Amino acid sequence: MQATRDMIGIYALLLAIGLPIVMAWPLAALERWVRGAIGWIAALMGLAGLGALLLLVPGLGETPSRVLELDWVPSLGLRLAFRIDGLSLTFAITIAAVGSLVLLYAGDYLKGHPHRGRFIGFLSLFLGAMQGLVLVDSIVGLYAFWELTSLASFLLIGFDADRQAARRGAIQALVVTGIGGLALLAGGVTLALVTGSWQLSGATASLVASPAFPLLAALFLLAATTKSAQVPFHFWLPNAMEAPTPVSALLHSATMVQAGVYLVLRLSSVMSGGIWWNGTLMVLGALTLAWGAFGAFRETDLKQVLAQTTIASLGLLMLLAGIGSELALAAALIYFVAHALYKAALFLVVGGIDHGTGTRDITSLRGLREPMSLSFIAALMAGAAMLGVPPLLGFWAKEEMYKAAALPDMAMIAALAVLVLGNVLLGAVGLLLAIRPFMGVQLATPKLPHEAPWGMIAGPLLLGIAGLALALLPGEVERLLAPALAAVAPAAKPFHMPRGIDLIGVPFLLSMLTWALAMVAYRLFNPMRIGLNKALRRVPSLDRGFDRAYFGLVRLAGAVTRLLHHGRLEIAMLTIFVMLAAAVLLPLALADGWPLRPNWPDLRLEEWGVMALAVAGVVTVVFAPGRLMAILALGIQGTAVSLIFLLFGAPDLGFTQFMVEILSVVILGLVMTRLKLEGRDPRPMEDWLRDGSVALVAGGAVTLLLLRVLETPLDPRLSDFFNENSAALAHGKNIVNVILVDFRGLDTLGEISVVMAAGIAVLALIRVARSAKPVPAAAPVPEPEAEAEAEPDKPKRARRRSPA
Repeated sequence: MQATRDMIGIYALLLAIGLPIVMAWPLAALERWVRGAIGWIAALMGLAGLGALLLLVPGLGETPSRVLELDWVPSLGLRLAFRIDGLSLTFAITIAAVGSLVLLYAGDYLKGHPHRGRFIGFLSLFLGAMQGLVLVDSIVGLYAFWELTSLASFLLIGFDADRQAARRGAIQALVVTGIGGLALLAGGVTLALVTGSWQLSGATASLVASPAFPLLAALFLLAATTKSAQVPFHFWLPNAMEAPTPVSALLHSATMVQAGVYLVLRLSSVMSGGIWWNGTLMVLGALTLAWGAFGAFRETDLKQVLAQTTIASLGLLMLLAGIGSELALAAALIYFVAHALYKAALFLVVGGIDHGTGTRDITSLRGLREPMSLSFIAALMAGAAMLGVPPLLGFWAKEEMYKAAALPDMAMIAALAVLVLGNVLLGAVGLLLAIRPFMGVQLATPKLPHEAPWGMIAGPLLLGIAGLALALLPGEVERLLAPALAAVAPAAKPFHMPRGIDLIGVPFLLSMLTWALAMVAYRLFNPMRIGLNKALRRVPSLDRGFDRAYFGLVRLAGAVTRLLHHGRLEIAMLTIFVMLAAAVLLPLALADGWPLRPNWPDLRLEEWGVMALAVAGVVTVVFAPGRLMAILALGIQGTAVSLIFLLFGAPDLGFTQFMVEILSVVILGLVMTRLKLEGRDPRPMEDWLRDGSVALVAGGAVTLLLLRVLETPLDPRLSDFFNENSAALAHGKNIVNVILVDFRGLDTLGEISVVMAAGIAVLALIRVARSAKPVPAAAPVPEPEAEAEAEPDKPKRARRRSPA
């Protein structure tokens, strides 16, 4: 039975992760043949992964957590592991369901777009990366999928690359989430060093008492808050709304922005319990909830309104994770599913409104109930879930969070107040989106209002129905969320979905207060919007601060580039040799590591001859009358080195050195002849004083270093290893060749690749230079006075100054 479950798990992983990633390019290429069916094909691919993941749910009752592993880099102890438990399946099933409907939606939304196939391919890549992020257990794999989601989101947000706003939003999202990615990598490595395991499941005991806990908390929280757009990193998410609507529906409901929430929940079992973790999450979550909720009332663009509510909802989830109790974590899991369903539905409805009317400005939208009746039904279901009306799933999420925070504690009272305030404003936005565009007298819009095609309307309708169905099937929700809560809080009691409403309980009374205040806030939307914009007009913008920092960094990079890459080769070479001398001499001086005075060498006659040849080559290079003669004399040095190799029993090295010298001399000679630089450029002060001094110091430094190295006893272990294993492992008797092509094969391949790249670049430059047509010299422009003298009868015109 276990083997069967493991096999089903492997197939599910392949369909949920591998298939979308592998199909990203084929979907992009397939669009040209299947045209309008591309959305349906992509949706079927997503549904295949969803079906496979659903088959894993029944097994959670007997095996709450399973890890499927395969060797990745055995020499480093790295294994690619995937973890199948309630938490990973809750996220993966939600992502697959929403992703499938968004893929279907995208096929019709981008109908007629020349790059529709590419867009759906990017969506598929992102979907696979996000599934890998929530299912992977290895730390290195988590980082890889984390960064792959950032890369895919960059491609999706910047899809309309012709628009500067889209490019800016994509770069901003990539930079901010990239910072979090580096923090995740550092935190993962630190966690592996602390626990001794490169798998998240290897951390089983609480880390609160570990000396590394503050560092781990800071790194993982930085990763989570940047990815999930928490204050002060929230500013990238509204700018990401420049992406097409399917991107917003997928990235900002159940996928990318929830990655930080997933990371926090995954680590809660070992990180929760300290002020560094729980206190920070509560403070940042409360601030983000309040900022996003009020921010939604400042906008009139429907997508921007939803973006701000997404920030608020992410803050709400972080606040619940910070509370950390069983009820709070259960509420977070229910709210995650409910939010994914209603937020994706609302984004898709907004895209349909934009498609059917040509505008997303809520002040210009009224009376769409009849021409867009199906969109109205979908918006009504999603808006009611956002308000938390029974019996929708959003109601039970709100009830659970109120129950978790209703405790006689100052911190809990403050958290409860923020939760009520946030839900009031979010509920008002739900009413706004469900009622304002559809009710009242129809206003004139850029397009004659019409319903979206079925591919675009099926998604929001099914998501709205799903929010109702899950609330009416509490047993099915328990089968998934009970193991999820056990994964987040192993000591928690068995989770049960509420079956009835306590009409006199504190949570329901708070819900009634929430509904009443939400209706008031809905009625006051316009005055609140005007007042908030006036009040916050002078508040410093982190968005503009990012621009200043970003362009300041670009200008700094340009200044450094101009300083270091000035195009003067002699100064660059001089800097290199000065730094080489400093890098060698300073450690010797600081560590008092000067070599002892060497003994006079006992050389044979032929060895003295080689030394004399080398000295003759140096003298010839220094006193050569021209550059070509100096290059030829420089070859004498290489010849002397080749002879030294021959004398000490290394004929292959001597031959290689000799061939290198021949090629170097020939190539340099041809270049000098081509550039006509045979003659010298005599500059005694620079040649003798500056360059000569640097050459003597650098050469002396290397000589001292080599003498110091030769004083240490030779460690034969590496030589013995090559002697023993060259024939046994690499089947070669020439040890030097075996080292180059086997033991250091990748290094040699890299060197060859660099040489090939340089050669291709040189060839390209030569071809460009040959094909470039000479620019004809411009005719001299006559002075105004001369022009007037040449044409005395032509009246002078007043000269206008150029705006430049």
